[in-house]
Amino acid sequence: MVLMYHSIDHYDDDPHLVTVSPPRFERQMAWLRARGLRGVGMAELLAEHAGGRARGLVGLTFDDGYADFATRALPVLVRYGFGATVFAVSGRVGSYNAWDDGPRKPLMTAEQLRTVADTGMEVASHGRHHVPLPDVDDTELREELEESRADLEDITGRQVTGFAYPYGRAAAREIDAVRAAGYDYACHIRPDEPSRHALGRAYIGERDGSLRLRAKLVRHQMLWRSRM
Repeated sequence: MVLMYHSIDHYDDDPHLVTVSPPRFERQMAWLRARGLRGVGMAELLAEHAGGRARGLVGLTFDDGYADFATRALPVLVRYGFGATVFAVSGRVGSYNAWDDGPRKPLMTAEQLRTVADTGMEVASHGRHHVPLPDVDDTELREELEESRADLEDITGRQVTGFAYPYGRAAAREIDAVRAAGYDYACHIRPDEPSRHALGRAYIGERDGSLRLRAKLVRHQMLWRSRM
């Protein structure tokens, strides 16, 4: 199972439902641990799956690279002994979510990204400018994929192997381009044809208490059993 988060913060207005409050996030992580589950980043999850050791592991992903990942999510993850992958928008590092028409949220600085990586979290790419990839031409698509990875590798000093499609939008051309660009994996949301470069994820929001989390876990298990 792979969970998709965005922002972990206190809020008054959240029109796009991308924010989970810190108390709710803490309870969600406690729920996982109470059931013998451990959150990990995507690279670790895939490696353990390949070795037949993925039982009890849950992928934790955080899109956009909000600054509150470093200030609010990271301390909780470290305390629980969990890992995670944060998908950062390389062209907006240290800025804010300019692609969004909702409340302005600061994004992690280069220093925060390095700290996150040094703590053991995986930093991966969410493109340069958070544009819907099906809407760009082949040249811009290649730049979004290749330049974002190079920039994040320069910042963190670590190899970037994962990608998440902005807005969860990707068809065959974009999936093929991500594979051709050398990414080891890519996260989608609800792909028509799941693959290593189109991995499905379960959206997690403020309303997801224990009953909804359990329902999503059961739904995920049933979905993947039907495809085996």
